[in-house]
Amino acid sequence: MRLLFIGDVVGRSGRAILAEQLPRLRLAWGLDFVVVNGENAAGGFGITEAISDEFLATGADCVTLGNHAFDQREALVFITRQPRLIRPVNYPRGTPGRGTNLFEAKNGARVLVVNILGRVFMDALDDPFAAIEREIEACPLGMGCDAAVIDIHAEASSEKQAFGHFVDGRVSLVVGTHTHVPTADYQILRGRTAYMTDAGMTGDYDSVIGMDKEEPVRRFTTKLPSTRFEPALGDATLCGVAVELDDKGLALQIAPVRIGGRLSEARPEFWE
Repeated sequence: MRLLFIGDVVGRSGRAILAEQLPRLRLAWGLDFVVVNGENAAGGFGITEAISDEFLATGADCVTLGNHAFDQREALVFITRQPRLIRPVNYPRGTPGRGTNLFEAKNGARVLVVNILGRVFMDALDDPFAAIEREIEACPLGMGCDAAVIDIHAEASSEKQAFGHFVDGRVSLVVGTHTHVPTADYQILRGRTAYMTDAGMTGDYDSVIGMDKEEPVRRFTTKLPSTRFEPALGDATLCGVAVELDDKGLALQIAPVRIGGRLSEARPEFWE
């Protein structure tokens, strides 16, 4: 089974390269399932229904979110009627939408997708470790699902790494989002769970984590805000991670994906 996870899509430039590249990648790589993190897609903050629908029409099988899930007020409403839009599962009880869902991949496999929000240097939500334990028990790999993808949206690398080891051998892929910088530690853990601390963002890297450089630099140097953050609009890099699974839903191969823009290109050689 072939999985592709695409990291945080930021603003117009991120949306543009996703629309350009994802349909051709699905075809060229014979992808069975694609997850896109879209929590920064609408002007850098949140997601709208139109953008969510665009991502799904472009080739995403589901869209995950994060701490900006509800920055666009309309998300409070449309997320309840869009089962392929997944917000963090450890939001408080009663939060609109769902934090997990079971999907059918192109090859007929059942894919569990769970979105989790970390707590270190983030808003203190419910325990992500306890939350994932509940989800794995409810839908175990090899019984309730054929593959399981976990998007851990978190700031601290240590929390993400601990989380990966906590579920090693019990899920197919643990991939971090939120920091907008791709890490070089893509690997298959001892229990054969694919892991990467952060997939990076899909956006313009001539920026400060996707935002036009001037305002962030001004705030760091003067400690005074001048205007709101706006997404950088230059050529974007599509970033993510590619994983091939065996018939038990465990990882055989993993590789980073970087296409376009300023970053050095990386593609999964095992699919080329």
